[in-house]
Amino acid sequence: MKPSILLCSVLLALLLIAGLLHKARAQQGGCVPQDLIAHIDFGRGDNVQDFNTFPLSNYGRIWGGCPTDGHYTFTSYTSNCFEGDWFTLTEDHTPGDTDGNMLLVNAYPGGGVFFHRTISGLTGNKTYELALWLINVCRLHICCSSLSPVISFSLATPSGKNIASFRLGELEQRTSPQWRKSVSYFTMPAGETSVVLTMQDNAIGGCGNDFALDDISVRECIPLQPIVKAKPKQSTTPVVKKPTDIPKPEMKKEQVKQPVIKTAEKPAPVLKSSKDSPVHVLTVPNQKTAISTPAPQVLRSRANPLIRLIEAKPGELTISLYDNGEVDGDTVSIYHNNKLIVSKARLSQKPITFQLKVDATQPYHELIMVADNLGSIPPNTSLMIVTANDKIYKVFISSSEQKNARVVVMLKE
Repeated sequence: MKPSILLCSVLLALLLIAGLLHKARAQQGGCVPQDLIAHIDFGRGDNVQDFNTFPLSNYGRIWGGCPTDGHYTFTSYTSNCFEGDWFTLTEDHTPGDTDGNMLLVNAYPGGGVFFHRTISGLTGNKTYELALWLINVCRLHICCSSLSPVISFSLATPSGKNIASFRLGELEQRTSPQWRKSVSYFTMPAGETSVVLTMQDNAIGGCGNDFALDDISVRECIPLQPIVKAKPKQSTTPVVKKPTDIPKPEMKKEQVKQPVIKTAEKPAPVLKSSKDSPVHVLTVPNQKTAISTPAPQVLRSRANPLIRLIEAKPGELTISLYDNGEVDGDTVSIYHNNKLIVSKARLSQKPITFQLKVDATQPYHELIMVADNLGSIPPNTSLMIVTANDKIYKVFISSSEQKNARVVVMLKE
């Protein structure tokens, strides 16, 4: 798709304004994914049945590896599409499959729905995780602007009642092909067992607005039980009242002091640090019981020093991670409560951004940054910006092949 420079510029400006006005829905933490209920990997080979189970107005299916505008295909690879404007992908995203397909889409200039399918086997009143993988197949710097796909999707009952809607943000172009994972959460209405998944591209025309999709999965996600703080045990020692018929001033004085000496019954003191300075030595007792997911090998085999403890009021937190210094090819993975949420993402001046919700049901969030490589200038350094309600925290992070970096966010009581 090659529109004029003026049209590209106008469309890019409109899209940027729309992106600033729209705030993406936060990912839900504090629940444990279970076994797969549904997995859409788009089959194997050329002769697969269309995975779209509803007619589409703006898109049509073709067979082959290089669909034109307004078309999609199920393919296991791409090869020098449009004189090299697209990456050559030698395989799909699904690990370990042979000749496995992905859904490859060349965006319709007017946008619109490109995927529409029913997913069954769910249960009412239960929470589910919906995950999928996307990649922008256009090379960087091939056109007049970096107009990117803006993917959104909705979930509805078969009767048309809306359950949830999500906007994934821009799927930006890269210098090399990189798959990006998106995870969202929804709760089924009572009595419903199926959802209709509808996905669309909101970007209008433009060079760079082409992408692939793979591995749509649905799992039940069981919420963690809220942590109930145990109250200090009450003293079982009976209170002995002093005789009132012998009023002695010194006895009254001693009686006033007596309750103060129950130091063994007080809970351990909490050390609070300055919000504007890094914390070097901290402990977070008891709250670790909130993590039920076993730690992966990369967290067990490296040191995980606590870099910062943040106590936040209830609400939605935005986490942004930047390269802190010269952009030199550092990549980082991020674990949330032992679960991988960002995989091998490149640090740059454009942030890696995600959201967390802190409340009584999700009071504890442990983020561990793992250096996948150290770039050309070791160690792997980054700047984390945590926006919590009306407060902003800056956390300077350094990780290596020997140690990770841990940041804990807790509900402020």
